[in-house]
Amino acid sequence: MNKVHFIGIGGTGISAIARLLLERGVQVSGTDLQPSPYFEAVTRLGAFTRLGHHPDLALEADIVVRSSAVKDDDPEVQAANNAAIPVLKRSEFLPQLTAGSKTLAIAGSHGKTTTTAMLVHLLRSANLDPSFILGADIKGLHTNAHSGKDQFFAIEADEYDYMFLGLNPTVSMVTNIEYDHPDFFPTPQDYTNAFVDFLGKTEENGVILLCGDDSGIQKMLKNNDFPGKQVCKYGFEQGNDFQIVEHETSHGIQLFSIKLPEGEKVGPFTLHQPGTFNVSNAAAALAVAHLVGIDLGELTGAFSTFESTSRRFELVCGNEKIEVFNDYGHHPSQLLQTIKGARQSYPAYKIWAVWEPHTISRTKRLQHEFATALDQADHAVILKLFGAREDDPSYSPCSIADEVSHNKCLYLPENEKAIVHILENLGEKDLVIVFSAGKGPEFSHELCSALHLEASID
Repeated sequence: MNKVHFIGIGGTGISAIARLLLERGVQVSGTDLQPSPYFEAVTRLGAFTRLGHHPDLALEADIVVRSSAVKDDDPEVQAANNAAIPVLKRSEFLPQLTAGSKTLAIAGSHGKTTTTAMLVHLLRSANLDPSFILGADIKGLHTNAHSGKDQFFAIEADEYDYMFLGLNPTVSMVTNIEYDHPDFFPTPQDYTNAFVDFLGKTEENGVILLCGDDSGIQKMLKNNDFPGKQVCKYGFEQGNDFQIVEHETSHGIQLFSIKLPEGEKVGPFTLHQPGTFNVSNAAAALAVAHLVGIDLGELTGAFSTFESTSRRFELVCGNEKIEVFNDYGHHPSQLLQTIKGARQSYPAYKIWAVWEPHTISRTKRLQHEFATALDQADHAVILKLFGAREDDPSYSPCSIADEVSHNKCLYLPENEKAIVHILENLGEKDLVIVFSAGKGPEFSHELCSALHLEASID
């Protein structure tokens, strides 16, 4: 494998693979239909990139890797097929990428990006140099991928398009199972079955680590077992092999300890990220580290320097009266838990939930759940829907605003009007969370500009 061509190289997952191969000395080319920060990043690192369709680049490669959004009739796919050049999806390419590594795969409906980043942080704090791929840049490292020198490969295992079925992990971890991606998984059972298949691909005598507190995982375990694998659970509840104990919050900082399967208690650990869900994520990362032989007693101070990842409750701008955050939340449970975590850390602030709906199928299928989540904020604004891979000009999420109580939610698809509404209704202390898996950062920067505040991130 001397040269790999990527179709859709500007996407988060595809660009991460490209970046890792560049570090390994592989020649990389790639195309995308529009520029993006990840497209520009891999270009700076040495990938030969072009915007638009360029079948000639595919014909120069040994292997072509395409994103999930690329269809069979794509000109580059057709050119490679006609020339008998292998065209692979991410799931089909992952075995080559992870060969020879001890793969630590982090899956789940929510929290997998943060948990993967936490695991990478712990491994590096233990003076290891793991390879890794995840769905957002790790702050401080300024990258979402790296080819390390040690045997461990920490990877965010995405269920969409069955990406995670290309892995044979040493440790397979699932944070939670809650129905998502209705455009790909027709029913909740189809969705759960994908996770069962993923866990079944854990290598013989490998370890399966599950959040024992999660109802979706509890339901899955009633109907499935995994012979030949060690199954462990983590969480707050008694009966978990790795139990979170002595959890408390003080001045926005969370403290907790972990009771290990051997009975020993380790901690306290200090976490600056808000929300009990982040304590659960941290416990998951600690459990994986323990399972691969790392002494957690040496890592009690590790999370005090963890800065999280981009677009996960990420401060954009602020002063003594208002703070504006970006968050990648695009599922009702993510919105709900982040709002709760924000209230915990900012009890004196009014919470604004500014939500950009992501994909029509998800928004339609879960509209009542979205309304319930938005109802937990003091004010809510629904922005123009980001269709991503879907298109239906006739659909509008305006009915969701009507379901939110006390007329505190408005559907304002024009950014200018949404910003004016926020500015006209600010109180003494306001915290604005822009939830988006699409163009939300553009909105948050426009809002900061209107507030005459300098954004702290690009």
